[in-house]
Amino acid sequence: MPSDVADPAVLADLAAACGVSATFTDWQGRETNVPATTTSAVLTAMGFDVGTTAAARRALREVKLAPWRRVLPPVVVAREGRVHHVPVHVPHGDPVDVVVDLEDDGGWAPLRQVDRWIDPVDVDGRLTGRATFELPDDLPLGWHVLRARTPQGETECPVVVTPDVLELPPTLRSGRSWGYQAQLYSVRSSRSWGIGDLADLAELSAVATAQGAGWILVNPLAAAQPVPPMESSPYLPTTRRFVNPVYLRVEDVREVAYLSAQDRALVERLAGGVRPAVRDAGEIDRDRAWAAKLQALEVVHAQGRTPAREAAFRRYVASEEPGLTGFATWCALAERFGLPASQWPPEAADLAAVEASGLAAELAERVDFHRWLQWQCDEQLATAQDAATAPGTGPGIVHDLAVGVHPDGADVWSLGDALAHGVSVGAPPDAFNQQGQDWSQPPWRPDRLADLAYAPFRDMVRTILRHAGGLRVDHVLGLFRLWWIPQGAPPSEGTYVRYDHEALIGILALEAQRAGAVLVGEDLGTVEPWVRDYLADRGILGSAVLWFEYDGKEPKAPEDFRELALASVTVHDLPPTAGYLAQEHVALRDRLGLLTRPVAEERAADAAEQERILGLVRDRGLLAPGADERSTVEALHRYLALSPSLMVGVSLVDAVGDRRTQNQPGTSSEYPNWRMPLTGPDGEVVLLDDLPGHARARSLARTVQEALAERD
Repeated sequence: MPSDVADPAVLADLAAACGVSATFTDWQGRETNVPATTTSAVLTAMGFDVGTTAAARRALREVKLAPWRRVLPPVVVAREGRVHHVPVHVPHGDPVDVVVDLEDDGGWAPLRQVDRWIDPVDVDGRLTGRATFELPDDLPLGWHVLRARTPQGETECPVVVTPDVLELPPTLRSGRSWGYQAQLYSVRSSRSWGIGDLADLAELSAVATAQGAGWILVNPLAAAQPVPPMESSPYLPTTRRFVNPVYLRVEDVREVAYLSAQDRALVERLAGGVRPAVRDAGEIDRDRAWAAKLQALEVVHAQGRTPAREAAFRRYVASEEPGLTGFATWCALAERFGLPASQWPPEAADLAAVEASGLAAELAERVDFHRWLQWQCDEQLATAQDAATAPGTGPGIVHDLAVGVHPDGADVWSLGDALAHGVSVGAPPDAFNQQGQDWSQPPWRPDRLADLAYAPFRDMVRTILRHAGGLRVDHVLGLFRLWWIPQGAPPSEGTYVRYDHEALIGILALEAQRAGAVLVGEDLGTVEPWVRDYLADRGILGSAVLWFEYDGKEPKAPEDFRELALASVTVHDLPPTAGYLAQEHVALRDRLGLLTRPVAEERAADAAEQERILGLVRDRGLLAPGADERSTVEALHRYLALSPSLMVGVSLVDAVGDRRTQNQPGTSSEYPNWRMPLTGPDGEVVLLDDLPGHARARSLARTVQEALAERD
């Protein structure tokens, strides 16, 4: 954190101009002042010199003058069906004409100037005026271009017209739908290479739709490091845009068919070395699985491509540039120099340095390989989505978008100052984490996102939605504000930084509507009251977890759940329901030393909380006294189905009676997070092959299907 701090009053004015909160309301409802040292560190991370009061004053002046220095804003984001006013800055008295060029050569239209007087401003000794133009309310959705013509020349900026309300996919407009929530890496078949993969996802989709499910929500599939050790957490990827090739099924790559007998035998030997691991209930070994797959995929890549396949590959590359080459280059550099990237030589500092130094030419073949891996992921994702949507009963695959990225990953390397340095994202102290949380992820810089016309955000969302029927946004509150923590400070000494949610939510909705996808915002925890209403008004579903749905101090009746929501009994940060009922989460936290009160007291409090819900389920006649675990799990899901929520989620772990926690918040190496395979009540492995005939899974699916039919 900076040692010199400017005058607090000047810092406060600059912070207010930049969306940095000077105060916040803590979890106990107390108004809390943010330390000046925190404010100074956050503003420094935004690129401002605030080491002295004079410097902070200069920064404040620059922030206020920045719009007046531009003829047009860096980007204009508007809603369809609404008039939007655009400020245009020119030398005072100069004429200006403004037109909008519609996307895809859709023609152009002049804009009407609005009679609105604003006093001119002295900018660097030159009087600058502001003219106001009106975007009409009949502009079509899309990414258009605004052009301003003045005696000094022509200036342009993007105009994004976003849906006022995101349309639901047809399968959700016609009625409610249920689906499985699954951690893909844990869902393994007898054909997997030690870890669940995209071919398994396609097969799981077929099993789910046969049981009546309309969708599958999977963990983030975003890429991790290409060299060991591979990060286990899907919520700490190296990039959020591209896919982890550990999820590839090697045999499903088309070029495998053209391998020589010798190369095919090598691929089979590599598979044979890791395939037996799928029957082991121990921890999933990503590094071992990736080492085998990497060697096999290198053999397949060396096979080459036919002219038709080469053309298809080039079309894919063109559709994902320039981000794809940046990511592939980072992967090649990670293989060459190892990680962390912060220790790479100067010629690898960024993409421009790589190209200037000649390193790009040295790595060209390896960069091609990593782009090819992403093409293969894209093809296998398309196959999985086709399998999931073939029956026409639901949106298919719903992907999950993590909050951020690894602090030393590909996005940090390739996106430059679009991400803030010297700070990380987290959460302030609350009732469950009284020290607060530091997620170690660098946040977007709101000013740079706007300068870049939100292109990095758009490209990320667009890539994920290429073959998806939906997207769950983890911690969707981060599109409104994020808790920034200065490097070296505890989470309690952070502050909120606000984002242009109208732009971010609008662009998210636009890309989802173009993809025909549903959006689900994970809006659990402390939420400003207006945020949920705003999301609902934009057509974005919220999240409802049975154990957490309270109205004040009393559990909500299921009929009072939100209609625009994905409702579930449990989520990935809680134990499977069978384990939750057995209080295994209490025992686990006790073993790990995470409890803040005696274990007996914790068990009693947890039992009381469970009983509040179970008592309501019994009152509805859905659960008999003394019912066994399996009956209780089914009764809880039947109770959940009484809600009006459009999407009802069934965790796959609940379907098979798994008890083990996938992720224990507040731990890293203390617990094998994100490494647990799918198992049954006795800890035996449950393979994907077993699911079509799995009595417990079939019974729970039938229970949910019947309950939804009865409710509707």
